[in-house]
Amino acid sequence: MSAMTLPENTSTATPVTPADRREPPLISEERRMLEAWLDYHRETLAMKCEGLTEAQVREASTPPSPLSLLGLVRHMTDVERTWFRRVLGGVDAAPLYWTDENYDGDFDLTEADFATDIATWRAEIELARQVAAGRTLDDTGERRGELYSLRWIYVHMIEEYARHNGHADLIRERIDGATGE
Repeated sequence: MSAMTLPENTSTATPVTPADRREPPLISEERRMLEAWLDYHRETLAMKCEGLTEAQVREASTPPSPLSLLGLVRHMTDVERTWFRRVLGGVDAAPLYWTDENYDGDFDLTEADFATDIATWRAEIELARQVAAGRTLDDTGERRGELYSLRWIYVHMIEEYARHNGHADLIRERIDGATGE
């Protein structure tokens, strides 16, 4: 049996695992389960950024695509803001990083700063928790004339993070070879 040759920057790196990332419960009531899975995926994105330099979190995945870990953090900041504050909370909270003229502005890192942007993301997560706290899963918010339940928002947010965490996995491995779930 011949030895497998590994690419230069893969599989020998130590997996990145933050101490505050918790596995969701195996058995729980619906709301606790949804919130646990959402928090798990939030912390997965944070984990993918842990220990990197400013230059590394800005590194594009595969040029010419502007997709980067910092861009994903900024994107998820506006996703949190949109679904919890704007839709569920009914607050007029304009997007922070994109506009109608620049829909992908969250990936434009010209004026980005990782420390500031990750703190803003964390703040939006806390505001999202506050908005959701006093509501039931059946409570709704409106977007573009459609009603969305908090249950739907939680499921959508889990899907959104899970999809982008797949991107983050590949970006992180490309940057320094670190792998892990």
